[in-house]
Amino acid sequence: MRTARIKIKGRPAVYHCVSRIVGAQRLLDDLGKETLVRLLRRLATFCGLEVVTYCIMANHFHVLVRVPAEQNPTDEELIERMEALYGKGKQAGLVALAREGLRERGRVDPDLRQRMLARMGDVSEFMKEFKQRFSKWYNIRHQRFGTLWAERFRSALVEDRSRVLETVSAYIDLNAVRAGLVEDPKDYRHCGYAAAVAGDAKARSGLLSMYAGGSEGASRCGSAAAGATEAAGPAESEGGGARGQDARAPVLACAEAGAGAEGARKEKGKAPDWKEVSAAYRRRLFVRGGVSGSSGKVALSRQQIARVLEKGGELSLGEVLRLRIRHMTDGVVLGSKGFVDEVWLAHRERFGAKRRSGARRIRGGGAALAELTALRDLRVRAVS
Repeated sequence: MRTARIKIKGRPAVYHCVSRIVGAQRLLDDLGKETLVRLLRRLATFCGLEVVTYCIMANHFHVLVRVPAEQNPTDEELIERMEALYGKGKQAGLVALAREGLRERGRVDPDLRQRMLARMGDVSEFMKEFKQRFSKWYNIRHQRFGTLWAERFRSALVEDRSRVLETVSAYIDLNAVRAGLVEDPKDYRHCGYAAAVAGDAKARSGLLSMYAGGSEGASRCGSAAAGATEAAGPAESEGGGARGQDARAPVLACAEAGAGAEGARKEKGKAPDWKEVSAAYRRRLFVRGGVSGSSGKVALSRQQIARVLEKGGELSLGEVLRLRIRHMTDGVVLGSKGFVDEVWLAHRERFGAKRRSGARRIRGGGAALAELTALRDLRVRAVS
């Protein structure tokens, strides 16, 4: 039986969510993928959630989303969120009702407000509506009926810490590389990293939030993300060129040491900007694991990587993340040993009396994933 979904209440929480098309059919074409991304953005704004990154594949999708501690928007903010989902036109009846109440009675009707708030701030409600809305659009467009998704979505609670988020985000953004569709994730436009490289301010804000103290830092990063769109040229945003690499050497050195862009930000005493984060994150994606910058160095194949792991060899994080790691989707909780043990203690009643601790090492990842633990000890095809 699948372990019951574990959530955190009372503080911000990050979840890695995955859902597959029924029968593993490759039903999502480019229009379907783009529609999913647009819906993801609209619904995240409505629900008050933040998308850190995502990847939409032909038969499944990944979303890394941050849920705030609580939802208590003002009436004006509530209406803005409703408009993001329903629009501002005459067809947006609920928006019109909310505006009418605010205009004539000085507040949104309490029943309507409660109905809206009940759909916000919860990852399960968010994913339920996300999948249902897309299913309705897809079935109408393709003149089909019945279920589109194979099962309820899978989720893993992820520690809201830079190094952990960086690892899970890289795993998500490298999906198309693992599938052999592209050699560089920036060339697969249906993922958060590619959107950020292309200048999408929301995609950049999501990746910047990994290094800016979680959801609070995200608001500080928004202006930097938008401003960096014009400031960073292609060579800078993609980590190519000797000049850009020299300028970012301190950031990359921190990433190599395990501190990532967060360490560089603390050293400089300021919020991260896109140039810093893009360089550090790209290094995380490709450190000895792909085509690195403009060097033209070719990665090991998945088969070569698997053979090295089977023989007990050590691989870089970039190489390991090119494999399928079930812990990222089925580990239930991901993070440092302290974080996983804390969550396990809070949900102790769900586990057998003989279990004495929560954190379990990730099998097959070697030293590259040594800092990351999971709540479930996966044994069969954990890394493949």
